[in-house]
Amino acid sequence: MKLSRFVGGLLAAGATAFSVLAASGAHAADLLDTVKERGTLIVGVEGTYPPFNFVDTKTGQLEGFDIEVSNLLADKLGVKVQFVKTEWSAILAGLSSGKFDVILNQVGITPEREKAFDFSVPYVASSPQLILRKNDDSAYKSFADLKGKRLGVSQGSNYETLAKAQEGVQVKSYPGAPEYLSDLVSQRVDAALNDQLMTAYLVKTSNIPIKGGAIVGEPKFNGIPFRKGNPEFKAALNKALQDSFDDGTFAKISNKWFGIDVSKVRAPQ
Repeated sequence: MKLSRFVGGLLAAGATAFSVLAASGAHAADLLDTVKERGTLIVGVEGTYPPFNFVDTKTGQLEGFDIEVSNLLADKLGVKVQFVKTEWSAILAGLSSGKFDVILNQVGITPEREKAFDFSVPYVASSPQLILRKNDDSAYKSFADLKGKRLGVSQGSNYETLAKAQEGVQVKSYPGAPEYLSDLVSQRVDAALNDQLMTAYLVKTSNIPIKGGAIVGEPKFNGIPFRKGNPEFKAALNKALQDSFDDGTFAKISNKWFGIDVSKVRAPQ
């Protein structure tokens, strides 16, 4: 009899504890509350992806389009920014594990990624473009021209997925742009594939002997991913973006890096 009362007490206590935990989980803080309380928005970036984010060799500081956009949005949210550098191949896993709050690294909005994360409204649209050696006179105008050829891409990127869907193309995946551009110049790949905005910037500002090739796909829209279940944060982030579109501060940053306002070609919402 005493034993049954003891077991019953344990079960009751366990049920109470479970109820408390469940209630606590049901009222978990929205990411907006966490960011505001911390006073910092933690942003994941590659740090090796010019002109979007890279380390300035003179100052040792992160620079680039997405760095300036991060600072702009954090200012509108009333917080500071902390950047965490992570290789592209691990950056989405880092977001899932809570290593950072958001990623500002030209993350394409895809149905597969939307199953795992929420996204802001799009803030950049751009098309896939082939990258060739500067002295290469090969007539690569489409993926069909690359059958039997080696194409360098960033591991885990939309471009890797696009390239692997092309019949007969030998796809080589790399941690990031510096690695596949090195192999391109060294003729270990025949062409590379990336964003046309990045390609234009590299051709204009770097000493790498490369040139932009053909546009080989439809425009993709990039947004800012974050973990699901944070509606207040999503609303605040989208408002900060929309305000920056409306007041011209986003256009100022965009024109500095690309000579155009990339917010003008964002997807309609």
